Amino acid sequence: MNFLDAIRWDEKGLVPVIAQEQSSGDVLMFAWMNREALQKTAELGRAVYFSRSRNKLWFKGEESGHVQIVHEMRLDCDADVVLLKITQTGHEPGIACHTGRHSCFFSVLKDGHWQSADPVLKDPKTIYQ
Repeated sequence: MNFLDAIRWDEKGLVPVIAQEQSSGDVLMFAWMNREALQKTAELGRAVYFSRSRNKLWFKGEESGHVQIVHEMRLDCDADVVLLKITQTGHEPGIACHTGRHSCFFSVLKDGHWQSADPVLKDPKTIYQ
């Protein structure tokens, strides 16, 4: 059986994907993949996602240079979530978020309000031109 056939794709043919930094264990981002994106990720050893807003493949770092090198791909027990163990390239420390932060999970709930807990490492205006 092809590894893609083991996945429980949603009604749109997508599977949720979590990108986790291999060295630190930090969860950097959440995205979606379709069959083609997951196949290309496995073939290339770099993260390729499916952009729902653009309705096309999204090679992580194609505009920003912040590529994700994939070391390991894991499937959860229900076969409906993929975990990528990655190295985030392009800036030290790696920038995974389009806001210029290390992780997309930078907001922390404190006293009933979401507050930014992580700094902007690089101005997004200089990343995306």
